[in-house]
This record gives sequence, structure tokens and C-alpha cells, in this order.
Amino acid sequence: MSLRRQYVLVFVAFSVLVTALGGTAAYLSTSDALERELDRRLEQVAGAAADVGLSGNLLLGFRPGMEASPDFQREKAKLEYLTRTVEEAYVVSQDLRALVTTLPTDSVRIGEFPPDLAPHISEINEAVVNGSAVSRLYGPFEGGRYYKYGFVRVDHSYVPGAPGSNAVLAVRMPAEYRRPLTDFRRTAIAGSLAAAVIAALVAWFMATAITGPLNRLGRVALRIQRGRMDEPVRKERGGELGRLSRAMERMRVGILHRDEQLRLMLAQVAHEIRNPLGGLELFASAAAEAENPEERVEFIGKVRDEITALNRIIDDFLTFARPLRPQGELHDVRVPVQEAVELVEIEMRDSGGKLTLELPAQPLLVKADSEHVKRVALNLVRNAAQAGQEVMVRCEAERGEVVLMVSDNGPGVPPELEDRVFEPFFTDKEQGAGLGLAIVKSVVEANGGRVELTTGGGASAVGAEFRVYLRGGEDLPPEEEED
Repeated sequence: MSLRRQYVLVFVAFSVLVTALGGTAAYLSTSDALERELDRRLEQVAGAAADVGLSGNLLLGFRPGMEASPDFQREKAKLEYLTRTVEEAYVVSQDLRALVTTLPTDSVRIGEFPPDLAPHISEINEAVVNGSAVSRLYGPFEGGRYYKYGFVRVDHSYVPGAPGSNAVLAVRMPAEYRRPLTDFRRTAIAGSLAAAVIAALVAWFMATAITGPLNRLGRVALRIQRGRMDEPVRKERGGELGRLSRAMERMRVGILHRDEQLRLMLAQVAHEIRNPLGGLELFASAAAEAENPEERVEFIGKVRDEITALNRIIDDFLTFARPLRPQGELHDVRVPVQEAVELVEIEMRDSGGKLTLELPAQPLLVKADSEHVKRVALNLVRNAAQAGQEVMVRCEAERGEVVLMVSDNGPGVPPELEDRVFEPFFTDKEQGAGLGLAIVKSVVEANGGRVELTTGGGASAVGAEFRVYLRGGEDLPPEEEED
């Protein structure tokens, strides 16, 4: 089932449930309150009529055939006066003999059983014992009308234990409140249906506002999967969907950037490997044709140099492309830095350069992979040696971190290029893959550190200075006491 249909079903079900429960509760509570009010009015009317001018002893003395007597006509007139408030009134004995009623005389005679009171024998007996009673609501009758009876004992006639000597006044009143209640019920049902329709429309539009962007983002994901990444991701409105669209746009740009890096890397690999291979072919041919053993040895040495350069290029590419898994361990940073400096120092000495190393006397503990630290130091020192004739390497502790600083006296980095020095394949040299500083940044960040270019430009004595910040050791070893 689609998300749109789920939204519609949930909203419609919720609205119908709420309106149905609310309407039913309101209907029942209102009906109960109105019925109690009608019961109170019935008892008041019947009680007032029973207390004003009705003689129980006189009424109980009526016998069949006395309908024309003055006493009967007087008592009948008293009951007929009640029809201003009620529809019908009866005075009956406890054994259900009609004594006087508001009905026509030929309809119910004295001593006959009123058929309308047959369902209310229990209420009549209750009124005899307790003084009053109210019947349940009954109907509907013609025109959808409902009625209730109120019963009040005529106290002048009460003789306990004598069923035939107790008179009860019964009045019937229409339950007019049922009609507005019926209208209210119809209105509640119509309102519930209207709420369901409105909820369905609201749910449809809300679901469309969600599923529309989701469908568009789904098509974007499919387009990216198929390699069609030239079209930017549309920015969706809303919190979560907006963040999702922006994240997908960043993903698209990142994939394009990685693809561009891959193309550059492949082109650079081909270019960098072609030069050593050309030298290998040239020197190998020269060695094969050389008749002088000394020349042959010289050419073979050059072949080895080209192989070494080729291995270094391949190693750089593999380091950049391969995911790093540093073995974080607590060690003295001076050791890998010293080893890296010693490797470059020989190369600089042959070219007439100067390399200065300043390390503190006390251990500098870092939490990093020692081989990675050595590679970082080696790349930075080699870059500095290629840029200037004097290179300075220092290490010191600073606010819980260990800082490796490598500076040179070369021309420095132009200000417009400072933001690009750590980009892969960026180089201002005629030779080289441009991966040295990119590898440094990748390795340092993999070990939880950071690298910065702090100075640049050839106007000062320091051409360029790179600083590597590594996490320091939390527990330093105690200093040895001097004897």
C-alpha cells in the first residue's frame, strides 16, 4: 500500500473515530440529562395535581354508571385542567380500575382497565409504596413521538396493605426533546462523514507534499546510480526533506569530485609511469649495447634509479587510494621523525643543502601509528628540501598536543595557492604526481590530527612552514631524578 493511501486511511479512521465517539458521548449525556429533567417535571406536575382538590376517598367511591354524577364531572374537570400541561391524565386504583380520566367517558368507563397503563403496573405499585414513580421512555408512536408517564399516590386514599383502597394519579407527557436529539444525531452523523471527507482531502494533500519530493529524490537516486549526475538535485522545502535533498546534492557533488580525482589519478599515473618506463627502456638498451663494462654498470645503476622512482610513484598512488587503518599506539614521536630526517639528510648533503633537527630532551608521546608519522615527516621534509636549501624540523608539546613543524627558506607558497596545496594532484613542479601533501593530510586526519600551512611567501626568511598537530599522550612518564 502506498504512503499516500496509508495517510488517507489513518486520517479518515482517526477523524471518524473521534467524531463518532464525541458525538455518541454528547448524544448520550444530553439525552440522559433531558430525560431526567422530564422525569422531574412529570413528578412535579403529578404531585401538584394530586395535592390540589383531588379526594382519594371520593374517587375510590366511584362505581360503574356514576359517570353522569356531579361529583364525577367535577373530578373529571379537575383532571382536564391538567391537559394544559400534559396530554392525558388518569386516576386509577391499585388494582388497575379506572376511577376518572381525561379520555371521553365512552372510551374508558369507571372500573374498566385503561389499556395504555398495562405496561406500567410495576410503576403504579412503586408509586403506591414510595409516593411517586416515573416510567421508562417508550415509543416511537405515530409521527415518531415518545412518551413518559409520571405516577403520584393520592395520599388521602393511602391504606397500607389494602390493594383496592389506594388511588394513583397517572399523567402522560410527550418527550419532545427526542426530536431535537434525533436531529442532533443526524447532524453528528453528517458531521462525522464531512470530517472524514475533509480528513481524506487533508491527508491526500499532506501525503502528496511528502511523497512528491520523495518520488523526485528517488528518481534522483536512480539517476545517480545510472551515472547521470550532470543535473543538480532540486532543493526541497521543509525540514527533513530539505536536509535530505541537500545531503543528496552534496553526495552528487562528492561523487563528481571523486570521479574527477579518479580521472586525474589515472591520467597522472599514466604520465608518471611513462617517464620512468622511457628511462628504463633507454638505459636498458644502452646497457645492452655498451661494450665497456664500466659503462654497462653505470647504465644498470641508472636503471635501478628509475625502478626506485617508479616504485615510489606506485607507492604514493597506493597510499592515496588505499583506505588507511592506523594502529593507534602510544609512542615517542621523536623516533619516527628522526628516522625520516636521516633518510632525507643524505639526499640533501649530496645536493649541498642543510637540514637542522631540533628535538626536546624529554620524550614526546603521541597516540598515532608510528609508521604513519614517519611517512608524514618524510613527505614534508622531502617537499621542503625540494623547495629550499635550508630545512628546519622541530617538535614540541603545545596544549596537550604534539606539534611537528617543518619549514624551509624557499620561495614559499603564493597566497592564491594556499587553499589548494592539500588538494590531490595539485603541484607547481614540472615533475611529481602532486600527492605528497594530499597524502600527508589524509594520513594525519586518519590518526586524529590536523595539518596546517602557517606561513608562506618569499618575503620572509621562512618560505613555508607546515605544522602537524597530533594527539599527545595523557600519562607522561616521570622524569628521571639526577644523581
